[in-house]
Amino acid sequence: MQLNIEPLKPSDYDDYLRHWWKDWRWPAPTKEFLPLNGTGGFMVSYGDRPICAGFMYTTNAKVAWCDWIISDFHFKDKKVRKTALSLLIKTITLFAESLDNKYVYALIKNQSLANAYKSIGYVEGSSYTHEMIKIL
Repeated sequence: MQLNIEPLKPSDYDDYLRHWWKDWRWPAPTKEFLPLNGTGGFMVSYGDRPICAGFMYTTNAKVAWCDWIISDFHFKDKKVRKTALSLLIKTITLFAESLDNKYVYALIKNQSLANAYKSIGYVEGSSYTHEMIKIL
C-alpha cells in the first residue's frame, strides 16, 4: 500500500476539501476558520489520489488541537482509508509533539474516527459535548 503524506497546499481546499465536506453532508468551514487559512494540516494520498486530510491548531498553552479530519467519500477501500486516517492522526500528533506540546485535543462525533484515535493511544475525555461557536 503506497500512502504519502504532505502538508496541505493552498489549492487543496478548493480542489478537494470543500467537495469532500459537501459529499459527507457537512458544512465546509471557511478558509479563515481553518489553521493557516486552510493550509495548517496534512493530506494523505494513496498513490496520486488524495484520500484524507486534517488540521492542527496551535494554542498559547502546551495543547494542540487536531480537527476537521475529512476523507474522500468516493474512496471505498475501507482498509486503506483506515490506515490513511491512522497515518494522518499520527503525523499531526508527532508534529504537535515536535512543537513542544504536551497534549493533543480532538472533539469527535464519528465513532469510527474516535476508534482510529483510540487505536493510537488517545483516551476519551468525555462522551457528550456541545459544539459552541460564536461568529464575531
